[in-house]
Amino acid sequence: MNKFWTLLFKPRAWIAKLLLVIVVIVFFSLGYVGYLQPIKAFLDSDELAFHVGDIRFSVFLLVKAGLIIIILFWLVGIISELLEDRIRAINGIKTSNRALIIKAIQFVIYFTAILFTLGVLGIDLTALTVFSGAVGIGIGFGLQKIASNFISGIILLFEKSVEEGDLVGLSDGISGFVRGTGARYTLIETFEGHEVMVPNEDFITNRVTNWTFSNSRARIDLNIGVAYGSDLDKVSELIVEAAREHPRCSEAPAAECYLVDFGDSSVNFTLYFWVDDVVEGRIRPKSDVLFAIWRKFAANNIEIPFPQRDLHIKNPEAFK
Repeated sequence: MNKFWTLLFKPRAWIAKLLLVIVVIVFFSLGYVGYLQPIKAFLDSDELAFHVGDIRFSVFLLVKAGLIIIILFWLVGIISELLEDRIRAINGIKTSNRALIIKAIQFVIYFTAILFTLGVLGIDLTALTVFSGAVGIGIGFGLQKIASNFISGIILLFEKSVEEGDLVGLSDGISGFVRGTGARYTLIETFEGHEVMVPNEDFITNRVTNWTFSNSRARIDLNIGVAYGSDLDKVSELIVEAAREHPRCSEAPAAECYLVDFGDSSVNFTLYFWVDDVVEGRIRPKSDVLFAIWRKFAANNIEIPFPQRDLHIKNPEAFK
């Protein structure tokens, strides 16, 4: 059913567009030669008419309105499709910007078409002022979020703070790549392969982390503990060496290792190293460096301890 209405109001196949031209020609031809006049007189009679306030509705007016709306929406659909193809062909505009521009153009075209339809049907817009005002208030409350998301999308368009291809993280824990921005939502593909539609308003009112806003570098932090009695200078040297040997480790800033704490059962170090392109991921280099540290520690007899507790029994005779 949805497909039927889509084809009815917005045909995309050339045969549907050809049918549109034939229907328009036949309709106006029959009206010009006068064959539609008896049908018009019957459908526009008082017996088949009713009034809503000062506005008179008849079966003829409703049929005429239906035909005009269908024909007009067909024409608008064709014009809208042509404009979309022209905008998508412009290489200087990013995909996210094209989507918002297309939505804005569609809104203007359809709004103009509705006003034109009311004018052709002879409906006095001033008579609908009070009714439209009351309806407008109700619609305003109902579409508040939609309007907010649309305006937020325009703000994102001009600020360019979030664009297609960016790696972002939201305050609610959603992280992934921006795959597209529409008039109502921004599509994010998560690392699990899920596609999440996030309202544009969330990018304006909430905290957003954009990993690739000004550059794509990212820092990786590793916490390593070694046993007491280890050569701490050698430990620091091996940790930094493991990071620098990794092909994705950035040379500037260079990898650095710090002694941060004397723990209960270990001496704790923290390694900081950077990757040049966070889009390629951080888990793989982190895992590779940890493997390298493990192998270097094993080769140099450096122990990575686990928590231990010594239990001293003051009265062993009590267990006899």
